Amino acid sequence: MAVRTILFDIGGVLEITPRTGWEARWEARLGLKPGELDRLLMRVWKEGSLGRMSEEDVERNISDILGLDDAQLAAFMSDLWEEYLGELNVELVEYFAGLRPRYRTAILSNSFAGARRKEQELYGFEDLCDLIIYSHEEGIKKPDREIFALACERLGVHPSEVVFLDDVPASIEAACKFGMQGILFTETSQAIADIEARLKANG
Repeated sequence: MAVRTILFDIGGVLEITPRTGWEARWEARLGLKPGELDRLLMRVWKEGSLGRMSEEDVERNISDILGLDDAQLAAFMSDLWEEYLGELNVELVEYFAGLRPRYRTAILSNSFAGARRKEQELYGFEDLCDLIIYSHEEGIKKPDREIFALACERLGVHPSEVVFLDDVPASIEAACKFGMQGILFTETSQAIADIEARLKANG
């Protein structure tokens, strides 16, 4: 089948998201051992990524678990979102936007409570494509087969008609098993060249 839809991941793909070291800084500030912050907040991270906590619930739980006052919580969340949002991969975003109207375009992201609002305010992703599926809004995440099925259902396409770009090998492997044409992102020029080659091969 000919390709009808191009599906992109966000973090590490449309957003460049290097580690900022914010967790280690907060561990030092709070007198925690290395890795203890993630251990303490493991449930919050999981529930926030699957929509079982609202953005307000996330902040309240973080404040309670770490004993943060309002100013500390605001600073903590600012550091969290700074790394989460990274910076825009301008070249790839421009390429992605230019694929319309020849193809339907969509985003499929493992996300966190508040991501849609934050990313729309900063990057305007909703204006770039036809559909965005966030894990925290659906209660499922990559590499779960169900989230790929949901994407195809909402886009009205067969899996073989979808080219999917992601930087996580497990997600690409799962998408390919589902029947999509997966491409592993390693850097921008490679991703664009690989997508173009796949589109040419599929007419």
